[in-house]
Amino acid sequence: MKPIITVTRLQFTYPDGTEALDGVDFSLYPGETVVLLGANGSGKTTFVLHLNGILRGQGDIVVCGLSLNDKTIAEIRRKIGMVFQDADDQLFMPAVLDDVAFGPSVNGAEPEEAIRRAKIALERLGITTGLDRSPHHLSAGEKKRVAIAGVVACDPEILVLDEPTTFLDPPARRSLAFTLRGLPQAKILITHDTHFASAVADRAVFFKAGKIVAEGPVADLVNEFDWSGI
Repeated sequence: MKPIITVTRLQFTYPDGTEALDGVDFSLYPGETVVLLGANGSGKTTFVLHLNGILRGQGDIVVCGLSLNDKTIAEIRRKIGMVFQDADDQLFMPAVLDDVAFGPSVNGAEPEEAIRRAKIALERLGITTGLDRSPHHLSAGEKKRVAIAGVVACDPEILVLDEPTTFLDPPARRSLAFTLRGLPQAKILITHDTHFASAVADRAVFFKAGKIVAEGPVADLVNEFDWSGI
């Protein structure tokens, strides 16, 4: 099976001289869920921001057979759906249904088709009522689901979620884990929640000082590394 993402010797230094990534090699396979573990500042978020060209460093990135460059970046961004840590960063339309339909509309879907895709995505995320509500009146867990639905409605091949359990209580975390396991896309998750990681991920990689220093089953990496202060 060929990887759906291949990253080779990725390096990135911020303008202030901070070396954030130091020769990262990584592969993601179709249908796989990989969790990125490590302390704050270890390079996890910087890494995922390279996958669709939000940041551009040195090295090679291939997504769905496309080498990331100026000519392919728009197509690659349609293949990778990014869900940011704070759902409020992605919710801005006056109603839930409008918010989720926005992405398909931008990608060229006719209004009726965009609404159809939005309703399907919301149903997959367990939201079937209250579609006319303002997203900003939702609970934290509902906001997270709507943000994910907005990405899923665009039908990407890969989902990237940065700290998806932030602001969620334990029942909402369990519900989100169940939902993510049911989505067919390959997934990359950044999280400090080791219980959540164990519930959703096939494999874990551990970042330290801009490098991947270990990978394997989630439980093995949780037991191997010191998580104090993380």
